[in-house]
Amino acid sequence: MMNHIRINDLFFKPYLSSQEIQAGIKALANQIQKDFRDEESPIFLVVLGGAIRFASDLMKTIDLESEWYFAKASSYHGNLNQEEVRFDLLPNKSIIAGKTVIILEDIVDTGNTIGALIPELQKMDVKRVEIATLLLKPECYSFEYPVKYVVKEIDPLFVVGYGLDYQQKGRNLNDIYQLNKNTMLNIVLFGPPGAGKGTQSEKLVEAFELKHLSTGDIFRYNIKNETELGLKAKAFIDKGNLVPDEITIGMLEDQVNQNADAKGFIFDGFPRTTAQAEALDKFLATKDSGISMMLALEVPEEELVKRLLERGKTSGRADDTNEEIIKNRISVYNKETAIVKDFYEAQNKYAGIEGIGSIEEITNRLVSKIEKINA
Repeated sequence: MMNHIRINDLFFKPYLSSQEIQAGIKALANQIQKDFRDEESPIFLVVLGGAIRFASDLMKTIDLESEWYFAKASSYHGNLNQEEVRFDLLPNKSIIAGKTVIILEDIVDTGNTIGALIPELQKMDVKRVEIATLLLKPECYSFEYPVKYVVKEIDPLFVVGYGLDYQQKGRNLNDIYQLNKNTMLNIVLFGPPGAGKGTQSEKLVEAFELKHLSTGDIFRYNIKNETELGLKAKAFIDKGNLVPDEITIGMLEDQVNQNADAKGFIFDGFPRTTAQAEALDKFLATKDSGISMMLALEVPEEELVKRLLERGKTSGRADDTNEEIIKNRISVYNKETAIVKDFYEAQNKYAGIEGIGSIEEITNRLVSKIEKINA
């Protein structure tokens, strides 16, 4: 069973292993066999499509002479725009009249499908109806029909795997995974030299009570304090080589772990490659979290050059006084951020923010975009 998985834009953590699922199905099969030992075998009615895997494994396990049929439900908006359920596939009345029918569901939450299906079966003069489900959310279930056969009751949480899907993905997983509920706000803030990223980081830290993690600051801290990772990084830097991703992400992980109570983080200057972005996603998933949004300050090159040359009069940085060096820095940034932009755009987590205007105006744009993340 994988530690964490990602399906589209959501992260999931382990919930039920395939071994636990199979053990639960075996126990359920034994219960049904015991209940029908001295009476006519039931008809099993499988609700398509998530319940197929559950029904298939139950069919292999249960030791009863029985018949298996399928029901296919679809939802539509009827009068007063209320969602209603109708059935495009049901067995004929001649097959199930006078018989006990056991409805097989993958998961019962509100029970809307059950609430629509049972009256349809009653119209066909079935003897009685029982409900069997892999998972039941008792806090969500709103109908009077008792759910007699349940592999596991769960809290009102979103799960995928073993027939259950998220946006039609995840059904093929042999285990069941639970949605990470962590609400930590994690922002990747990018911007070319001179875009005002440092200033805006301070504003966002104040507005959302976030922890600012700058890779530059983290490197300097680790090297100055001669930490194990800092010494490893210095060895590469002294030779003029790039510091490997595993060392950089290791330093970043240490900082996150040291701020376990933070409401979220602003990642400044990281990730800069797809490999780094994937490593960050993997690490945050172990914290039941993930990147909420990549925000990139967008400023025309001529404006950036103007700002940096002006800054160079007081910053004391030689690379702020040479126009050619400045343009090269901007070019390097554009090449690096394009890769990371594609990564987060694929997750629908990228937003470009206009970086022209007063500090307050730019802050308001950033804040407005962040506030829409969980709106």
